[in-house]
Order: sequence, then C-alpha cells, then structure tokens
Amino acid sequence: MPGSNTNEKPCARVPRHVAIVMDGNGRWAKKRMLPRLVGHQKGVESVRRVLQGAAKAGVCHLSLFAFSSENWNRPKEEVQGLMKLFLSSLRKEIESLHKSGVRIRFIGDLSAFSAELRREIDEAERKTENNKAITLNLCINYGGRWEILEAARKIRDSGAEFTQEQLSANLPMAESGDVDIFIRTSGEIRISNFMLWQLAYSELYFTDILWPDFGEKEFSDALAWYAGRERRFGQTSEQIKESSRKE
Repeated sequence: MPGSNTNEKPCARVPRHVAIVMDGNGRWAKKRMLPRLVGHQKGVESVRRVLQGAAKAGVCHLSLFAFSSENWNRPKEEVQGLMKLFLSSLRKEIESLHKSGVRIRFIGDLSAFSAELRREIDEAERKTENNKAITLNLCINYGGRWEILEAARKIRDSGAEFTQEQLSANLPMAESGDVDIFIRTSGEIRISNFMLWQLAYSELYFTDILWPDFGEKEFSDALAWYAGRERRFGQTSEQIKESSRKE
C-alpha cells in the first residue's frame, strides 16, 4: 500500500491531481465468459495497484469514477452486486488504507445508498480524515453536472457573487483542485460527465487497456506520457521556456 508522502505539491513533472474513469470491467469478464460482477471484483485489485503507484509517484489527489448517476440504469442484478461489492470492499480495505495514510473521501449524492453503506462511508471518512499520504476521492452516484449544480446552490444560499473563483471554491471536490491528467481505460474516448469543471486544462490520456488489466506499470506509463507534455495554459512555448530558465 502507499508509503509516506504529504499533500504538498510535488515536482511539476508529477501530476498533483489524477482523475480516472475505470472502464472495461464488464468487457474484461465477457471476454472470459464470466459474470460481469467478476470483472468489477477484479477491478478492485486494479484500484489497489494504481493507488499504490500514485502514492509512490508523489501524486497528492487521486479521483476515481466508481459509480455514475447514470449507472443506476444498468441491470438490477448488476447494480445490487455493485452495492454489495462497495460495502464488502470498504470493510475489507479500510484498515490497510488507514495504516498507509490514505485519506478517503466519497463524492456524490450519497442519499440514494442504503443506511448500512452510508454508515460505513461515514466511518471511513472519519477514520481517515487526518491522513496525509494521499487523498482518494471515490466518486459514487456522481456526475460532473451535479457537482457544478451543488456549487451553484451553495453560492446562491450564501448570497455570494457568482464568479469562477467562487464556483471552484464551492465544488464538493474543491480542495483537490483542477485535474492535471485524466485517464480513461478500455478504448472509450469521452469524458462521460466526469469532473467537467476541473478538466478545463487537463491532459487527456486514453488507453485500450481494460481496467482490470491496468496496474502500476500502466499507470507509470500514463505519468511518463504526462511528463512529456508541454502545458501552456494559453501561453506560447517560448514563454514557457523563458519562465523555466528564470526558475
């Protein structure tokens, strides 16, 4: 599991915030003529490996799209299996994550989940709230439009002026900040309503690898690709080079 680290900003070549759409669990299982839930179970192992790789690399925030607000439309038996998997995985992993210094946050409309699952979520967040190794945002019953709407409602209720700064500050994941690199597995090339506000200047990395086959090496490959990108934020290459020389 993750080693020691702090939530301070790492080297510029290491992304501070990584967001991942973990896609392809069902297709992984189908290729092996297995139930889709087996693919989701294997996907949990990939979460463990990638979290470890992120902490080792110096990533401060890792956001994983675990269950979208649209996923309720999947077959009933699959949704029920996912709910049981969330609960069992949380109970199984929480002590190890806590000992490794992982702070866990659940982002999304949690009111739709069972009272039992909400209690486990509350306990996990409470237990790990002071951990500093890495922040793991697990996005469940989440959508990017929902998140922006939540921020807008908070601004409205506070009476504050609507500005970009205010909206950013009131997002449920405000402290994680903008996403540096967005990763999506399984060959799909779309964002799928994930962190719409924070992806404005993100580097987008798509891979054909199915999520259960995505591990520490594949994650390192994505970080290496990111390190080779020139992030200009509206500036020219010459301005970036000049700024680097001055540093």
